[in-house]
Amino acid sequence: MRMNVAPPRAATAKKTTGTQYAALPYRIVDGAVEILLITSRRTHRWIVPKGWPIEGLSPAASAAREALEEAGISGEVQAEPIGFFHYFKVLRNDINVPCKVDVFAMKVTRQRKNWAEKDARELRWYPLAEAAQTVTEPQLRKLILKFGAQIAAAKSH
Repeated sequence: MRMNVAPPRAATAKKTTGTQYAALPYRIVDGAVEILLITSRRTHRWIVPKGWPIEGLSPAASAAREALEEAGISGEVQAEPIGFFHYFKVLRNDINVPCKVDVFAMKVTRQRKNWAEKDARELRWYPLAEAAQTVTEPQLRKLILKFGAQIAAAKSH
């Protein structure tokens, strides 16, 4: 006897895997690099502004839009990513989605007093090494340190 068995259904989540875009917001104060970190809305861990691609925007512009919405900042965003990191996005239905996050350096030139997610997040400027220690994703930690070394090398030339 032969039975037709339907394949298992895919998760009904918006995304089952994906690429996100993030800004690495920075400024230079008295010759030292500072990184702006924000808290995630659900777990309150320290992260960089990031999100899903925005239709009609380039990856760098998507990262800049996330930075504006999540941290109230704008500035000069590099067109090419400085690197990437991986993490698991936990969706509302507790499905873990593996994500690759392309990270774009953003020299902050403006910080607004009010923005879309002001009441949902904390934000704080950290010295570069402290920012790297504060984030929980090991690949993001390495990326922050690598970026700091690149800035230092550029300043010495």
